[in-house]
Amino acid sequence: MISYLDRIQIPLLLLPFILTVNGAAQEKSNAEPQIGDAAPEWKALTGTDGKQHSLSDLSAADVIVVCFTCNTCPYSVDYEDRLIALAEKYAASNASVKLVAINSNGVPVDSLENMKKRATEKQFNFDYLKDETQDVAREYGAIYTPEFYVLNRDRKIVYRGAMDDNTKAEAVKVKYVEFAVEAALSGRNPEVTTTGARGCAIRFKRKRR
Repeated sequence: MISYLDRIQIPLLLLPFILTVNGAAQEKSNAEPQIGDAAPEWKALTGTDGKQHSLSDLSAADVIVVCFTCNTCPYSVDYEDRLIALAEKYAASNASVKLVAINSNGVPVDSLENMKKRATEKQFNFDYLKDETQDVAREYGAIYTPEFYVLNRDRKIVYRGAMDDNTKAEAVKVKYVEFAVEAALSGRNPEVTTTGARGCAIRFKRKRR
């Protein structure tokens, strides 16, 4: 039992690890991949483009950035422009970097149809996929939206966590994901491999036991 005094010392962003409200948060799996492990495969996830997408479809990419996000979390919404800018940056370069956004939220507002509306409104320039079963989020051990993973050429996870060091775009000083991408493109591991993601807890559906 966590006492009141203990609870108030716990950072707010860690609460989803402790509290489960209406199935909103899910405990991390003991088998979740670690830095240096192979990234879990995803297959036949439906995108807002109406097509089926698999990780294997991206075999030509040297680096892949996976972002677990959604339509509803204020943090995710705030990061949408940064995702668009990241995709634009690498589309304009010679680097083969692919950004993929995955929505695992199990609430009606995050349905595929609503995802399509959001993708059209914001003119997303990256794949936006629906993880209907939520299995992909569970396999990655994703907890928050947004939460980022950078995969190298061998599809090993070289970075996991926040996109940058500040939720306010104008105050960002360290771009963790971009640093990890540049390191992976150079065949190196980034100096920082893990940070604490900031955002809302993924709304996992309860599974009957």
